[in-house]
Amino acid sequence: MSTQPGKSPTTLSTSEFLLKTFEIAPRLPSMIFNLIKGLKSIGGKTNNSWGLELERIAAQYPQNTAVKSPDGALTYRELNERANRFAHYLISKGVSRGDIVTLCFENRPELLAAYCGCSKVGAIASLINTNQRGDSLVHSFNLNRGKVVLIGEECCEFFNEARAGIDLSRSTLGMLRDTGQFQPQDITDITSEVERQNGANPSTTKSVALKDTMAYVYTSGTTGGLPKAAVIINKRALSAMFWFGKFVMPVKPTDTIYIPLPFFHTNAITVGWPPALYNGAAVALRRKFSASKFLDDVRQFQATHFIYVGEVCRYLMATPAKPDDHQTTLKYICGNGLRPDIWMPFKKRFGIEKIYEFYGAAEGVGVFTNFLNIDYSVGTSVTPFAIVAYDTENDRPVKGEKGFLKKVGKGETGLLIMEISEKTPFPGYSDKKKTEEKIFRNVFRKGDLWFNTGDMLRNMGFRHAQFADRLGDTFRWKGENVATQEVEKAIDTFPGVKQSAVYGISLPGSDGKAGMAAVIRDENAPLDLSGLVAHLKTSLPKYAVPLFIRFVPDFEWTATHKIKKTTLKNEAYDPERVREELYVLLPGNETYVPVSEEIHRNITAGTYKF
Repeated sequence: MSTQPGKSPTTLSTSEFLLKTFEIAPRLPSMIFNLIKGLKSIGGKTNNSWGLELERIAAQYPQNTAVKSPDGALTYRELNERANRFAHYLISKGVSRGDIVTLCFENRPELLAAYCGCSKVGAIASLINTNQRGDSLVHSFNLNRGKVVLIGEECCEFFNEARAGIDLSRSTLGMLRDTGQFQPQDITDITSEVERQNGANPSTTKSVALKDTMAYVYTSGTTGGLPKAAVIINKRALSAMFWFGKFVMPVKPTDTIYIPLPFFHTNAITVGWPPALYNGAAVALRRKFSASKFLDDVRQFQATHFIYVGEVCRYLMATPAKPDDHQTTLKYICGNGLRPDIWMPFKKRFGIEKIYEFYGAAEGVGVFTNFLNIDYSVGTSVTPFAIVAYDTENDRPVKGEKGFLKKVGKGETGLLIMEISEKTPFPGYSDKKKTEEKIFRNVFRKGDLWFNTGDMLRNMGFRHAQFADRLGDTFRWKGENVATQEVEKAIDTFPGVKQSAVYGISLPGSDGKAGMAAVIRDENAPLDLSGLVAHLKTSLPKYAVPLFIRFVPDFEWTATHKIKKTTLKNEAYDPERVREELYVLLPGNETYVPVSEEIHRNITAGTYKF
């Protein structure tokens, strides 16, 4: 590999590519055999689904542990029976193929059973992001109204806070008990009713098709605004079973895949869980990720695989190191966003044999996977893709003389686009307008269609790539997509604000981008910074509240009337470059405070744990 001075490798050499290819040679026959077998399972057959695969595995490995968690364990027989009871409950409420069932739970076995129950009926599981609050939460419930809405007891408090704005006029609302401490009001406890249902496989499962939608996952994508519902179809879930479970990673029936990530995100339901189910292996989960409990969980659950996002790995690296951190059953990790600066230190500290970094959007076309185990790379894609030149200042792709887009060379960075075709369809969002916004037309020839990922990748050569940055009006912080339009809307409605522009900036020692807002004051009203913080914490998820605010007299605008954010991003929170008032929300504070030279030094040194 070649590198830029002081940076991680940016290109892949011929010798390393050949060496890595040689290393997987012993697995190659098995990989190809299982790939062909998997492709056949989603090719000729039209009626196959997640629910049908669960029934197959439950029959083959009835006593294998399917789910491990601090809330208890389930064998595959028990998971299948519990899913059947949910399915029969849904059928009793008139739910049929294509209907929507809203699920709002923390990571516990009941969520997995309810999800499987939906699949057996052919219903679409609408997976609510339990971190959302305010308008985002209401929007997610209302965007795809559930015929049945199931709320975990642990989520009732924030659900009730938003309930007035949620349309439940045509929904059956039910609560599933958790600890039993919450006393429900105006919501029926259906726990006993579900438990009384038939535990046998329902007849509906065999009629569910590969093309059927099985889940909605709420994402702000790369265009900002309120969450969109990314469509997950059965074919994608089943593809992930053999792709991640046989081709990419070795997974055996005795293995355990540890997934401390929320199951309303695609890393859990389309990357981590499918290979476990496909092989009769177990998934281990916990309600919320805990860096201090990570190794305890790995050892208790005998985890062999770990599904990550980059931020989680950085949290783990921030915990005090111990001499035996590497002495576990953990061998393989799979996820996205592991940054180059901690890639090798993480691998060494925790004794990881292989890192299967991947790249893919919840709603996207195709996926990049690092199945050759090349360090610092998201791997390659077996489906058509291109990395094209992009003008970041004017926020648009670069076109050549004939009006088509231009591909970048080896070592160069550009916008990743992926071809849309019959073999690589783009399911899109439940909102057709949002779907159309993600499509590029006439890219390299008249009539072709390409999916705009909204992400910048570096061409490493040999069809391999390295993640570089995210474009558009969305950035990631704390493992979540932050939609700038949503944050701007919350800020702009507060007294004393005329207009705002929100963007992400880098912080030392942190993955993703922290939120910063440039604000034009309303001269006719005072602006209370403490009140603004309280307002934002009420209106937005915790991760979306901007850490920095600067006040500006006006904005620079593009020819298409968009606010120019490049200069704002470059100046960031540096008091030497920002001449106007500059404030920061320090950890534990309830108001923004001025960024002094001392505070700026502490931020740069990574003193504050944002």
